[in-house]
Amino acid sequence: MKGHVVAAADGSAPATAAVEWAAVDAQRRGTALRVVHVCEPRVHDANVCEPRVHGESGASCADILEAAIRQARELTRDVEVSGDLLGGDVVRALLAESHSADSVVLGSRGRGGFAGMLLGSVGLAVAGHATGPVVIVRAPTPLWYDRVVAGYDGSEHAEVALDYAVEQARARGSQLHVVYAWQLPLFSAYAAPYAVPYDGLLEDLMAEQFHRVAERIAGRRERDPGLVITDEQVCAHPITALVEAGRTADLVVVGSRGLGGLASAVLGSVSHGVLHHVTCPVAVVRPHVEELPEP
Repeated sequence: MKGHVVAAADGSAPATAAVEWAAVDAQRRGTALRVVHVCEPRVHDANVCEPRVHGESGASCADILEAAIRQARELTRDVEVSGDLLGGDVVRALLAESHSADSVVLGSRGRGGFAGMLLGSVGLAVAGHATGPVVIVRAPTPLWYDRVVAGYDGSEHAEVALDYAVEQARARGSQLHVVYAWQLPLFSAYAAPYAVPYDGLLEDLMAEQFHRVAERIAGRRERDPGLVITDEQVCAHPITALVEAGRTADLVVVGSRGLGGLASAVLGSVSHGVLHHVTCPVAVVRPHVEELPEP
């Protein structure tokens, strides 16, 4: 685990929720917290952030950062909280932060440089290109379920994501629920009667995959006897399964891409879909050792 959590602040409600999440996470896992604000100045005033919402008055970059730092300190004790104003492109600034961070925490959407997050390019670019976990937070958590959900498909990225999910569950004293979803190929439904001879083979393959995953999760239980780990293997689209599991989760953790994805893809279709549809905080995890592609 690296030494600090980075929280991106921009004064918006989701970013405020992200700072709160990051502060609690830093407290829980015993790390330092670094709060950053990426200031894209107006041409005529280098200290005022450009408002992107109609009717919204400009706010001092320093004031936005100071408010976020104050918020973080009020939520923590014995946590080293620092802050910094960053300039330049938002995505590049946050990707640079990810190199030395344990994780980067962002609001789902915001103002200024964060406009359109999740549905736009900024949040997806950070989640897809950062090294290490990126946590996307939509809103303050009104309920706690004491459950972390991890999507798993046996890939390298899924293994790293599961490591992070285990760490999160341990720190929270929560249950870890691992979801493996396997979807039958489309031709099995539409190519009848030609697909009939393959039905038995597909069922055997699915059963074999389910058994292999169950064995791997059993190995995790042996390595973490103090952690309650449950698992389910379902015949469903992975996004559908994770959205459903995420309804009663405090955090959903996925790898940035999995089996079957293009090697050049920085964010797979499952992680992309989970970011768009799961309402609780979502962590997208890439191995720290990977060389970062250009966004």
